[in-house]
Amino acid sequence: MKKLAFGVFLVSLLSGFVSDRSEIFPLVRNESFTRGEVIKFKMTYGIFTVGKGSASIAPTYYKVNDRHCFKVDVMGKTVGMVSWVSDVDDQWGAYIDTVALVPHQFYRKIREGRYKKDEWTNFDHPNKKIEVKTLDNKTGKFKEPQFYEAPSHVRDMIGGFLYLRVMDFSKLKIKDTVTIAGFFEDEFYKLKIIYQGKETIKIKVGKVRALVFKPVMPKNDLFDGENSITAWFSDDKNRIPLKIDAKMFIGSAGVELIEYSGLKSPLNIVK
Repeated sequence: MKKLAFGVFLVSLLSGFVSDRSEIFPLVRNESFTRGEVIKFKMTYGIFTVGKGSASIAPTYYKVNDRHCFKVDVMGKTVGMVSWVSDVDDQWGAYIDTVALVPHQFYRKIREGRYKKDEWTNFDHPNKKIEVKTLDNKTGKFKEPQFYEAPSHVRDMIGGFLYLRVMDFSKLKIKDTVTIAGFFEDEFYKLKIIYQGKETIKIKVGKVRALVFKPVMPKNDLFDGENSITAWFSDDKNRIPLKIDAKMFIGSAGVELIEYSGLKSPLNIVK
């Protein structure tokens, strides 16, 4: 009887632990991306190509906080004559939980002319804490970290982008709004995104069927109004970004897909 009672206690304890972990890291169904995906872009200002960028998922899993993670790296760099005037070479990266698609770590290495910033953000989901560390450019050591109370399942910008790719849009109607909650730098945000329907667009990789979205932009000194950005994502399981147009107070800017590899599903190209 004692052995039976101990067995029941052990099963109950383990069941409670599993339940706890599943609440902290709930399963998010992912049919959109996998290891080894690489997408490359060109960035334009008006009629000129001013930069290039890429987003890649490492071909191997990484382990952070005893959890398996996707390692995602995003890079953007000015090219040509623009780099003579304003040299930009930015790197963003994150370790994203393969089950819950929440970040465990997020980093930024910003190089924009003379401006330099190295920042590392650690997410402690079980204790609902976020730690942000910034490198002191003079000493080469991290400054005193800043700590924040975090809501459940909070995401960084990369985790939020990946989460958007796996959301179910099949029941959305035109003008419906989805919201992505996240944390960036030192504040929490809720980005509202308005669904605009479907289009077929022509870009360098071909004619592609797309879902169209308009993020609601907060008031700022860069973009011209809350509806100043339009984004097209592939209308297939991949949901990769195809094109972004942005109306600015001075001119217009854009991003366009120019190359891809390692997609989980075929791209929805119109023959």
